[in-house]
Amino acid sequence: YIIMKLSKNFTVSEYTKSSTATRRCIDNSMTDAHLESAKALFENIVQPVRDHFGPTVVTSGYRSEALNEAIGGARGSQHSKAEAADMETNFASTVQVSQFIADNLDFDQLILEFYIPGDPNSGWTHCSYKSKSENRHQILTAVKENGKTVYLNGIVV
Repeated sequence: YIIMKLSKNFTVSEYTKSSTATRRCIDNSMTDAHLESAKALFENIVQPVRDHFGPTVVTSGYRSEALNEAIGGARGSQHSKAEAADMETNFASTVQVSQFIADNLDFDQLILEFYIPGDPNSGWTHCSYKSKSENRHQILTAVKENGKTVYLNGIVV
C-alpha cells in the first residue's frame, strides 16, 4: 500500500475523503488530470497555509461529479476539477487564514465562507488554484441573507 502525497504534509486520501461518498458508495477517485490539478493546489495554497499556521484540515476537498451532485454542490464546482479546497486551522482565525492567502499567495478564487464576527473559528476558507496564467485573484465573502447565500466583494468582516 503506497501513500500518495500531494505535498509535504498532505495525502490524496485526505483530499478525497468523504463520509457522504462512503455512506452512499460513490466513487470519489481522481483521474491523472485531477491529480495534477490537486498537486498544484496543494503546493501553491494548502501547504503554504500549513507551513505558516501549523496543522491545517481540509474540510471539503475533491468531489467527483456524482458526489458533488449528491451533496448539492454548485454545478461546475472547482472541487470537482480538483482545483479547490475548504480549509480550517485551530491556530488562526478563519479571517487570518483568508487574509494570509490574499496577501501572500497566487490563487484563483478565495472565499471567506460564513464567518461570524466575534467567533474566530466560525466559517471556513475556500480557495482555488488553476495556473499562474489563469488565476483570477477573485476575493469574496459568503454570507447568508434571508436564507440565501450572497457573495460580497473582498474580505468583509
